[in-house]
Amino acid sequence: MLVLLAAGVALAVAAAAAAQDGPAPGSRFVCTALPPEAARAGCPLPAMPMQGGALSPEEELRAAVLQLRETVVQQKETLGAQREAIRELTGKLARCEGLAGGKAPGRAATGKDTMGDLPRDPGHVVEQLSRSLQTLKDRLESLEHQLRVNVSNAVLPSDFREVLQQRLGELERQLLRKVAELEDEKSLLHNETSAHRQKTESALNALLQRVTELERGNSAFKSPDAFKVSLPLRTNYLYGKIKKTLPELYAFTICLWLRSSALPGIGTPFSYAVPGQANEIVLIEWGNNPIELLINDKVAQLPLFVSDGKWHHICITWTTRDGMWEAFQDGEKLGTGENLAPWHPIKPGGVLILGQEQDTVGGRFDATQAFVGELSQFNIWDRVLRAQEIINIANCSTNMPGNIIPWVDNNVDVFGGASKWPVETCEERLLDL
Repeated sequence: MLVLLAAGVALAVAAAAAAQDGPAPGSRFVCTALPPEAARAGCPLPAMPMQGGALSPEEELRAAVLQLRETVVQQKETLGAQREAIRELTGKLARCEGLAGGKAPGRAATGKDTMGDLPRDPGHVVEQLSRSLQTLKDRLESLEHQLRVNVSNAVLPSDFREVLQQRLGELERQLLRKVAELEDEKSLLHNETSAHRQKTESALNALLQRVTELERGNSAFKSPDAFKVSLPLRTNYLYGKIKKTLPELYAFTICLWLRSSALPGIGTPFSYAVPGQANEIVLIEWGNNPIELLINDKVAQLPLFVSDGKWHHICITWTTRDGMWEAFQDGEKLGTGENLAPWHPIKPGGVLILGQEQDTVGGRFDATQAFVGELSQFNIWDRVLRAQEIINIANCSTNMPGNIIPWVDNNVDVFGGASKWPVETCEERLLDL
């Protein structure tokens, strides 16, 4: 008996030592339920004070969001710890249920309780474990409720959210309106800048053209009328054009200097065409024919001879009264006549061309009728000049520009390769006769 008692005491001491050193492989666990008050006391939740005071709504919202983030992180950590505890308890419960389902062979003989302080009835063990699980479930529900309370406290009131959303919407609309206004101002500024640039460029071009004219007048021509038009080839594209047109005329005098050695015939020194009549006024020497004056397509042959390659001064007068005409060469009247388009007024608004005969107004030139040579001092008056006036012009005694068409640089354009050159002085032209 004493031997059995000593053996039991030795076994008890060994079991206590094993319990102190930690569970060994194959050891059994004791499942003890905790009261809800102890569980809640062991897992306190941190307080969540709300920021207030003098902070603006935006700062309060930012602080609330930060607190909410911290709370969520803490709750996640707590839930993770609770899940580990649940898994541990679930494992223990499984082990306890497995042990409660049957006894080991040694226990059948001795009838001893190897579960320590657990009840010997398996039904009591299962009931006790169920209570522990329920306690854990209550703790989890408490944590979830506390989390919802913290989240609801951190979120701003609904009316404040609506006010904040309205304010943000108004700010967005104001921003869009400001952007639209800036775009309109940019477009308007671009248009104004373009218009101003075009005006500036037009003004600069006009000034540049004027400066060019002045420079050319100062460098190339001594005076506005000191130039000549050169037409070196017999083509249908070299010509000069008088910018001004003629008014209605009942008389005229046309004078010019010309030099040509073209054969046969010098061609057409000038022509004036109007709508409906291409030969309103034409001076032409074509082929082996003498020089002819055409008025309203009526012809008078003039006794002029100028195709010797020298400068010659030519003047032609005409009046609608009886169609009287006169022809002067180098100041001398060489011919006169009448019935050249009598009582026909010269029509206004036509085109005056130098060097070409017009078959239509301003065009359809014929190369065989083109003038080859040089022209200068082409002037038109609206009256018949006296013979002495023509002599004075021819011998360089006077300079009398035409009152209808004067010979000035800015009134003559050249085309197709025709060119302007400084002309010899009147005295030099006289020496060439």
